[in-house]
Amino acid sequence: MLTRIALLAVALYAAGARADNPGPPMFSFSGFGTLGVVHSSEDQADFTTNIFKPNGAGHSHRWSADVDSLIGVQGTAVLTPKLSAVLQVIAEQNYDNSYRPHIEWANFNYQFTSNFSVRIGRTVLPIFLVSDFVKVGYANPWVRPPVEVYSIAPISYSDGIDASYRVKIGKWVDTLRGSYGKGKYKLTAGGAAKGKKLWGISNTAEYGPTTLRIAYHKAKVTVESVNALFDAFRLYGPEGISIADKYDAADKPYSVLALGASYDPGKWFVMGEWGYYDTRSVFGKGPAWYASSGYRIGKFTPYLSYAQVKADNLSDPGLSVSALPPSLIGSANVLNATLNALLSTKLVQNTISIGGRWDFMRNTAFKLQYDHTRIGNGSIGRFINTQPGYQPGGTVNVFSAAIQFVF
Repeated sequence: MLTRIALLAVALYAAGARADNPGPPMFSFSGFGTLGVVHSSEDQADFTTNIFKPNGAGHSHRWSADVDSLIGVQGTAVLTPKLSAVLQVIAEQNYDNSYRPHIEWANFNYQFTSNFSVRIGRTVLPIFLVSDFVKVGYANPWVRPPVEVYSIAPISYSDGIDASYRVKIGKWVDTLRGSYGKGKYKLTAGGAAKGKKLWGISNTAEYGPTTLRIAYHKAKVTVESVNALFDAFRLYGPEGISIADKYDAADKPYSVLALGASYDPGKWFVMGEWGYYDTRSVFGKGPAWYASSGYRIGKFTPYLSYAQVKADNLSDPGLSVSALPPSLIGSANVLNATLNALLSTKLVQNTISIGGRWDFMRNTAFKLQYDHTRIGNGSIGRFINTQPGYQPGGTVNVFSAAIQFVF
């Protein structure tokens, strides 16, 4: 509702401003996009980039254009010298396999001073180094940011308020940001992931080609699609209640701590990030990190990356069936198997990525990337739609090609 009100207010204000002030245009417009295809060597499951996509490359499609492809547009309205508004709309594969556009950003920004501003509406969550432009593939060296790290905080925006304060100390520029809000994100399994009391703080320091960022974000999260399972566990008495309390995703605190650094003097770059997530639920906790470097040779930029993510327990004995009456053993075994299937979705893997970027025309780049991923025992990795023949663990090769552009 806040987003719709903001958009209506912008439209009405802009219409009046144009009538009263026929001067220079008050609007700016830009866009970005990715046209990509992905192939996976695993044909018993689909490789995808996040939990909000219903299919990907592998089993559903030998070559998938859905994994990375998107188109986005952004408009900015300068309403007064201090007040502006931004709207960003993106069309990409949704949870229901449609490409229906959705609002990624929609907010008002009030610049109290040259260094202090407040935004109200839908804003980006500045958790990682490239969070501010994570969907603008052209702005990043790779086809996509390393999924091992960027998957531990899959949500990209919040509906609420954030504030930013910038300090300049010589050549240092330090930006402190804080936010508070909520979010709702529909899932392919049905229902939604809901986050409330979503707050965070980040600090970004820049000195010439060096950028450093530290961020901490936390929310109370409910994932509707898994809670029916744990309601069933509670019917089995104290043991089932204990399992449900440990793993359910009903109003559980979800936190992410992230550290990142990059150095880019122009001819080459090196960057890396480390993060730690804790869901206090069936989705687990653990560290993730990557390191990446590339060298620019004219219009060509070859690069190399290594990424790793770990998680806690990938299995659980579940209910003890030996003491149950025969009539309940079958249903208890089903609950235990479902629990362990959920636990296996925790991301445990490492990936070596080799790629290259060719800036063959203005504001447009062609990229190729090869990922060799080793999945941890008991984990299904970054795969969905697993088939009966899929075996957790093992190695997978993923090949990606993309044209990425801005306009």
